[in-house]
Amino acid sequence: MKLTELTCKNAKPFAPPSKSPRKLADGHGLYLWVMPSGTKYWRYKYKKQGKEQIVAIGVYPEVSLKEARNKRAEYRKMRSDGLDPVQAIKKSKVTAEVSAANTFEKIALEWYENRKDIWKPRYADDVVKRLKEDIFPFIGAMPIKEIEPPILLEVIRKIEKRGAIDLAKRQLQKSGEIFRYAVATGRATRDPSQDIKEALKPRKTEHFASIEVEELPEFLAALDANVGRSYLTTHNAMKLMLLTFVRTSELINARWDEFDFDKKRWIIPGSRMKMGVEHIVPLATQAMEILISQQDKYGQWEHVFPSPIKPKISISNNTILGGLKRMGYQGRMTGHGFRSLAMGGIKQELGYRHEVIDRQLAHIPQSKVNKAYDRAAFLVERTEMMQAWANYLDKLRDKNAQR
Repeated sequence: MKLTELTCKNAKPFAPPSKSPRKLADGHGLYLWVMPSGTKYWRYKYKKQGKEQIVAIGVYPEVSLKEARNKRAEYRKMRSDGLDPVQAIKKSKVTAEVSAANTFEKIALEWYENRKDIWKPRYADDVVKRLKEDIFPFIGAMPIKEIEPPILLEVIRKIEKRGAIDLAKRQLQKSGEIFRYAVATGRATRDPSQDIKEALKPRKTEHFASIEVEELPEFLAALDANVGRSYLTTHNAMKLMLLTFVRTSELINARWDEFDFDKKRWIIPGSRMKMGVEHIVPLATQAMEILISQQDKYGQWEHVFPSPIKPKISISNNTILGGLKRMGYQGRMTGHGFRSLAMGGIKQELGYRHEVIDRQLAHIPQSKVNKAYDRAAFLVERTEMMQAWANYLDKLRDKNAQR
């Protein structure tokens, strides 16, 4: 006779002194096992190669009669398909354990270790720092297989809400790389980052502020007079940036061992360059004077432009921006703006070829013809050009003085 919910509810164990469990069958291998303690367990039994196999389904009433019958039907279907329920359950448990162990954080750190040797140390440090701050606190402990697009989107939107739109996009990109690594290594089946790109806020194109060449005389007057009352290091850094138009990060992290005072060259190692290629900066006489002045004052430190507060480290990008702000150029000029200004001024006023200026800006050509980058390309012309640019700036200063 089949069981009913009332039968299951009212089922009692055998009366003492019996200590045997009482078995109430529902048919087709399902039965309710009533223990002497009164606890009731669902079990399903079947035979495999003549041997009895038993599968635990759960405890009554947490698992109802209907739910137990559904499980029985599931196991009977497995058997008809040639599968063994006991082995299937064991495999499922192992799979669940492996999935639980393969958290997003674990795989992300494995991915990081696999990649970090090809990155610049500072970039590698930034990648793992951002993951620890922006991603791990929210999905780091989750099995990577369980992270669906809406979950990842919620994490990325937390970054957007801070106003860090570009960072949000970079973190989505890095997350995608981690998911694809997990797919390639058999720990995930898909990359959910691909499904949420269109849900992010569009990036507003921004250009680095730069004054026009016609505004140079006024800018030089303010810079030379140090109207912003900057520290000597900040003041010299801005003057050297005007003469060398390197990237801000390349300037502020300059070290004394990168300079050849005899050949009047600054050789920036590839590890500090955006494209990872060593770059030569010919130094005009005026640039050498700034460096000698800086060395007399700060030559004992590793960095050419040490922080006035903590001289063991260099000044920051904000130091340059702060100096420009105090000069009255907030929103009108940036560290990167020196590059645009030099390119415009040299082409417009001095007439040098674009490819010479471009190579001095460390722009690596993308054409197949120029695929092999020559760090010394146009070096003679570049050396002449850098001195001509410095002389041109001095002429503008002389005109200022005559007014």
